Amino acid sequence: MKVIIPLAGKGTRLRPHTHVVPKPMLKVAGRPVMSYVMDDVQALGNVEQVVYITGHLKEKAEAFARSAYNIPSIFIEQDVQDGTAGAIARARDYIDSPVLIIFVDTIFDADLSILKDSTDDGIIWTKEVEDYQRFGVVVTDENEHMTRIVEKPKTPISKRANIGLYYIRNWQLLLEGVAHVLTTAPNKGEWYLTDAFQYMIDKGAKIKVVDVEGWYDAGQLETLLDTNRVMLEKGRARTPAQLGEGATIIEPVYIEDGCVIEHATVGPNVSLGTGSIVRQSTVRDTVAGERVTITNASLHDCMIGDDVLIEGVAGSLNIGDHSQLRGEG
Repeated sequence: MKVIIPLAGKGTRLRPHTHVVPKPMLKVAGRPVMSYVMDDVQALGNVEQVVYITGHLKEKAEAFARSAYNIPSIFIEQDVQDGTAGAIARARDYIDSPVLIIFVDTIFDADLSILKDSTDDGIIWTKEVEDYQRFGVVVTDENEHMTRIVEKPKTPISKRANIGLYYIRNWQLLLEGVAHVLTTAPNKGEWYLTDAFQYMIDKGAKIKVVDVEGWYDAGQLETLLDTNRVMLEKGRARTPAQLGEGATIIEPVYIEDGCVIEHATVGPNVSLGTGSIVRQSTVRDTVAGERVTITNASLHDCMIGDDVLIEGVAGSLNIGDHSQLRGEG
């Protein structure tokens, strides 16, 4: 089996952080988002090759993938942001067996072992949501096979959101569908992979729809902070044995060894990177990078980059690397 990982997006909803870090490499609970997914890929044990589709900050994405995972890999640049079908089209020369396609800016609880015994043309994983109008939703027949995908429906035709995780056993028909989509008029400059799936279904393919137990988005600030909370609650929490005088920790938190917390309260739902210092402050519901110094501050719902200095500030911040913010507090 081959695995395709599209990584080319610019992550505009997570700026300023994605100016310097690829979106899938932003951390929640002390780990890059993509690593949660890639651990599942590595655990499958039957992956012949991973095809990474890179673009924005491609050197950083490639360096991380090569260093973190011992799986044969190829890296292909998507030099033009022409959509998800465009991304898969760039991998067509390497698709010669069933493929698992994963968009790694989300984390999911899915049983990937089911694909080993699958006899359908493919599997698409979904998650039932109440705010279905925000998503592409999957419509099924009585046998739980997909009949169509509807983008951002106005009526509740389905509440099963497409989460960006697909297994395609009939890879030949997938390539045929992608080639067909690229002959159609683009939608705002992009071609969508879901249209290729619709092509497959129209040609008689059976794509099974399977719900995941959990799906956690990390594609914008609010959802990334909530995903950080969930990962901490699901076992990623840690507190070093030594912190500092007057430190109060409200679980769950993820605090790297060597952090200094003095006369301060940290937590709940805080991730704090290596070399960071918190003094005379309260911090909750925050993801902070490495070598961050927070003094005389009261912070909540923040995303803070590396090498940041914050003094005398109260409130919610979204601040990138190498920044300084001093208030009157």
